[in-house]
Amino acid sequence: MDNVKNDRYYIQKIQNDLQFIVQHMKDVDIEELNANEILLDSMLFRMIQLSENAKKLSDEYKEKRGYIPWNAMYGLRNRIVHDYGNVDLNIVFETLKNDIPELLEMIKG
Repeated sequence: MDNVKNDRYYIQKIQNDLQFIVQHMKDVDIEELNANEILLDSMLFRMIQLSENAKKLSDEYKEKRGYIPWNAMYGLRNRIVHDYGNVDLNIVFETLKNDIPELLEMIKG
C-alpha cells in the first residue's frame, strides 16, 4: 500500500475515533465519566487508538500538518498505557471535552 492510500486509511480510523469520542462525550460531565467505568474505559481505549493510528501515518503526512499536536497524542497514549492507575481524570476529561473536538476539526481540515 502506498503512503497516500495508507495515510487515507489511518486518517479515516482517526476521524472515526474522534467522532465517536465527541458524540459519546457530548452531554457527559466529569462526575458521570468518573462513575461510569465502561464509558471511561471506552474513551481511554479510543484515545490510545488515536495515537496508535497516528504513529502509522507517513512522516510526509505529519510534516505537512505540523500544526497537529502529534507528540502530545503519543505522550498521552504512553501515560494511559504505562501508568493507567494514575491517570488524572481531570486531564482526561478536559482532553475529551476540549482537545478532542479541536483535534477533529484539525484532522478534517
